[in-house]
Amino acid sequence: MAVTVETLEKLERRITLSLAAADINNEVESRLKKLARTVKADGFRPGKVPMSVVAQRYGYSVQYEVMNDKLGQAFASAANEAQLRVAGAPKIAQKDQSPEGQMDFDATFEIYPEVKINDLANADVERIASEVTEEAIDKTVEILRKQRRTFAQRAAADGAAVGDRVTIDFEGKIDGEPFQGGKAEAFQFLIGEGQMLEQFDQAVRGMKVGESKTFPLAFPADYHGQDVAGKEADFLVTLKKIEAQNLPEVNEAFAKGLGIADGTVEALRADIKKNLEREVKFRVLARNKAAVMDALVASAELEVPNALIAQETERMVANAREDLKKRGVKDADKAPIPEEIFKPQAERRVRLGLVVAELVRSNNLQAKPEQLRAHIEELSQSYEKPAEVVRWYLSDRERMAEVEAVVIENNVTDFVLAKAKVADKALPFDELMAASN
Repeated sequence: MAVTVETLEKLERRITLSLAAADINNEVESRLKKLARTVKADGFRPGKVPMSVVAQRYGYSVQYEVMNDKLGQAFASAANEAQLRVAGAPKIAQKDQSPEGQMDFDATFEIYPEVKINDLANADVERIASEVTEEAIDKTVEILRKQRRTFAQRAAADGAAVGDRVTIDFEGKIDGEPFQGGKAEAFQFLIGEGQMLEQFDQAVRGMKVGESKTFPLAFPADYHGQDVAGKEADFLVTLKKIEAQNLPEVNEAFAKGLGIADGTVEALRADIKKNLEREVKFRVLARNKAAVMDALVASAELEVPNALIAQETERMVANAREDLKKRGVKDADKAPIPEEIFKPQAERRVRLGLVVAELVRSNNLQAKPEQLRAHIEELSQSYEKPAEVVRWYLSDRERMAEVEAVVIENNVTDFVLAKAKVADKALPFDELMAASN
C-alpha cells in the first residue's frame, strides 16, 4: 500500500502508521518468555518464575520497548518508501480511533529543504591578504627577549621607570571608605606594560624606594569590577622595591637558547618568519573563509527545519554547561541557561551547514585523500616531531573527521572566491593579529 504523505506547513509533513495488535502482542509475549529464562524473583529458582509474575513485573516496560521498536521500523520503512529525507526525530501520537485489531498513529515530522543557491557571480566577498614584515619579526624578537629577561634591584636613589618591576603596598578608598580588592601588600607589576590602569601606572613612575604618594584614580565606566566602575578613588601607594630589567642580547647564545641549530641570528629570524607566515596563513584563511560563508548564506534560499535548530540549540547549551564545569562553577548542570540566547546562532549554523552541504554535493567539493594528507602535514610542521603528529591524526577517526571538515570548508572557500565579485584588501600584520585575538 502506497504511503500517503500529508503536507502541513512549509517543511512539516504527516504520515499514518498502522500496527497490527496481534503482532505487538506476539512480540511482547516472545520477549517476556525470553526474559523469563534469566529473571530472578524471591521464592523461585532462576528460569522457573511463572509467566504471570514476569508479565506483572516487566510487561509494561517490554510493551513500551516493543511499541517503540515497531513504530521506529514502520516509520523508517514508510519514509524510505516515500523517498523522504527526514530532518530530526518524528513526533508520534496514537489516533483516538482505529479499525478493530489495529493501532494507528500520526507521525509528524520535518523534511530537509530544497536548497537554492543563486548565481555566485553576484556575491560580494572581501578577500584579505597580509605579509610578515621585518618590523613584525623585530617585535617577535623583542617578545622573546622579554620572556627571558632578568631583574636586578636598582640603587636607592633611582626613581621607577618604564620597564622596571616594582613592589608596592597600596590602599584605595571611595568617599573615604575602603572597597573590596582595593588593598594589597607586596604587590608586583611592570611599569609601562598595561598591567595596571594608566593613571595608576603613571602615578608610580618616578617614585623612589620608601616613598609614599596619594593620588586620585577614575575607574572607567566599563571596568570589570562593577562595584567601582565609573567611580573615583583615592589611592595611597608606598614603593617597597624597584628592579630594573635586563634584556638578553640578540646573539648566537640567544639563538641557541631558542633551539636554533646553527646558532646564528639570521637563522633565528628566518625561523621566526617561517612561524609567523604559518600563523598569518591560517588567520587570513579563517577571515576569508568567514567572509565566504557570509556571502554563501546571503546567496541561498531555503527553509530551515525547526527540528535541526532545536538539536543544535540543545548541543550549544550542553557545551555551555560543560564549559561552566571546566571553569569550576558549582552546580553547572543546574545553572539557568536560556535556550533563546543560542537560537539565532544555532539557526545560522544549521542554515550554513545545509547550504555548504548542497554546494559540496552539486560541485564535487569533497575532500580528497591527498588534500587530507597535505593539511595534516602542514599542521604538523609547527610541532617538534612532525611525523608523530601525522601518525596521531591518521590513527583517530574523530580527528580525521575534523580535518575532513576543514578541508571541505577550504574547498568551498576556493570555489566561491573563484566565482564571486572579490574585493582584495591588504591588511597590516598588526591589525590582522589584533583582530584575530
